[in-house]
Amino acid sequence: MNTLFFKVANFTKGLFKACIVPRPIGWITTIDIKGNENLAPFSYFNAISDDPPMIMFSTTGKHIGGGVKDTLRNVEETREFVINIATEELRTQVNLTSADLAKGKSEFEYAELERIPSVLVKPPRVKRSPIHLECTYYSSIQLPCNSENNINRMVLGKVEGIHIAENVLTDGLIDWEKLRPIARMGYNDYATITRGNIFSLSRPAHELFIKKEEEKWKKGEGNEGSTYKKGNSNGK
Repeated sequence: MNTLFFKVANFTKGLFKACIVPRPIGWITTIDIKGNENLAPFSYFNAISDDPPMIMFSTTGKHIGGGVKDTLRNVEETREFVINIATEELRTQVNLTSADLAKGKSEFEYAELERIPSVLVKPPRVKRSPIHLECTYYSSIQLPCNSENNINRMVLGKVEGIHIAENVLTDGLIDWEKLRPIARMGYNDYATITRGNIFSLSRPAHELFIKKEEEKWKKGEGNEGSTYKKGNSNGK
C-alpha cells in the first residue's frame, strides 16, 4: 500500500481533522456573569471518565470581536454549562449556532430555538435536544498555539446530571435509530449514527478471570449467567 507523509508545516487545510473521525459534537449552553446566554457547537469534545463522569471540550481561535470565545469565558467565570446532544433533526440549528454573532446576542433567538431550565445549573437547555448533560467546571489546560495571538484551551468538566427523553429509549436503553446523533467528519461533512451502521463486539475475557471461572466449573460452581461459558475460553 502506497502512503503519503505530511509534516505539520505541510498540512493542507482541514487534513488533520479529516483524519480523526467521526467526532461527537458538544452543543454547549452557557451564560455570562450578566445572564446573557450563549449556545455553540464544538467538535473537539468527548467523554474522558465515567467515575466520576467527566467531559472535555477545546476552544480554538479568538472571538470575532477579540479575546477568548464566549463559551470559554462564560464557563471559566460562571463554572457551569450544559451539553445538548446534537441530532440529525437539529443539524440546521446546530450549524446556525456556529455563526460569529456580536457579544451578548443570543443564538437561541438567531436559530429560533426554545429553551428550558436546567435543574442543577443556571444555563438553559435546548428543548428539542433529546439528551442534556448538566455540568460544572473542573479546570482548564492551556494548549500550545502555532498562530500568534491565538487561543487554544481545553476545558474539563464534571457531569452532575443527565436528562434523557423517553422517546429515544427502547427497553430502557438509548436507541441510536431513535436518537440519530450527528458527528463531525472532515471539511464540511457530517455523519448520522444509525442502527444500520452499528455493530457489537464483546471484550475478550482476562486470562485470570478465565482461570478462576474454569476452576468454578470443575467444582460444579459454574454460573450460566457468566460471560465465561464452559468449554469456550472466549466467553461466548
